[in-house]
Amino acid sequence: MSFSIGIVGLPNVGKSTLFNALTRSKQADAANYPFCTIDPNVGVVAVPDERLAKLSEISKSKKIIPTVIEFVDIAGLVKGASEGEGLGNKFLSHIREVDAIAQVVRAFSDSNVIHVNNKVDPKNDSEVINLELALADLQVVTKRLSTAKKDTKGSVAKDKEKEIELLTKINAQLEAGKPARALEYNDDEKIILKKLQLLTAKPMLYVVNTDEGGGISPIVTPTTKEESLSQLIANGDPSSRLSRESSLGMTTQINVCAKLEAELADLSVEEAKEYLKTAGITETGLDKLVVASYKLLDLITFLTSGEPETRAWTVKNGARAPEAAGVIHTDFIKGFIKADVCDWQDFVTHHGWSKIKETGKLRLEGKDYVVRDGDVVYFHVST
Repeated sequence: MSFSIGIVGLPNVGKSTLFNALTRSKQADAANYPFCTIDPNVGVVAVPDERLAKLSEISKSKKIIPTVIEFVDIAGLVKGASEGEGLGNKFLSHIREVDAIAQVVRAFSDSNVIHVNNKVDPKNDSEVINLELALADLQVVTKRLSTAKKDTKGSVAKDKEKEIELLTKINAQLEAGKPARALEYNDDEKIILKKLQLLTAKPMLYVVNTDEGGGISPIVTPTTKEESLSQLIANGDPSSRLSRESSLGMTTQINVCAKLEAELADLSVEEAKEYLKTAGITETGLDKLVVASYKLLDLITFLTSGEPETRAWTVKNGARAPEAAGVIHTDFIKGFIKADVCDWQDFVTHHGWSKIKETGKLRLEGKDYVVRDGDVVYFHVST
């Protein structure tokens, strides 16, 4: 199961630098001029998970396979993109293809790096981008609403009534400059909404690109300084105030120094670990970004462990056992019989499958079992 995060933002805010650090590569241009990224770069990044090594040690696994997320570095957006300014139309089409958005805003000071608006103001940058996304969605919804109304002249089908009602609700939301994700939807509305592929319906993660040590540009006014390093960028998005249960996706914010992360990516894995240990850093900014992206998509990880391999698998939160089995192989959905399940900590504490059966910690679960994050599972399927 593959999920993708689109890295977006104004030109020269550090998107490509961040992408290169994430993928430990130089595949994205990071030049000091607008639109140095034109076609999106794609990289697959492992999700950090300390549980895998512990399970592997118990099972004496020959290899470890983590779960992954796909990151897409998309060209910089400018004011007017919804009307085709800059690389607007191309940019917006690329965003529609990803599952969630990581919006990078600049809070670092570097007079050698041009800011497209000639000032460092992360909150304003985010407002520009969010407005352009809302305007692009408004065009889609307005056109769809007009077509739906024309199609319903005379007798009105019930499904068309529902569509018009939903489109009218979203249209009002977007005209107010607010994202579609901030609204609540019933199950029928979610089906219609998915077909619309609205940009502002996607979950949003704000990435504040800071100076080393978490500082921000001294050019920024005191009020903006306070706001840009707090949760106020994310909190300015109405959807961040909704619970995950009541919305399609939440917004959240993390602070990362892309320059530092890029320097770490140039080191060997062992050199980077030693540097972090010396600096007293337990988690890199990139680790925070990957984990936050994973949570933003409302994903969980279940695990399988044996001598051939210990592996992490991704499913949506709320997935039942046959659906999780289908991630391993689609034939397992139809052939699912039952599953042996235990918590990963119990698996480690009681030294694997052979010993845990004697403790009562191993559960036998059927088709209705909802898989939990950290479950170690062995599926029984018919062949």
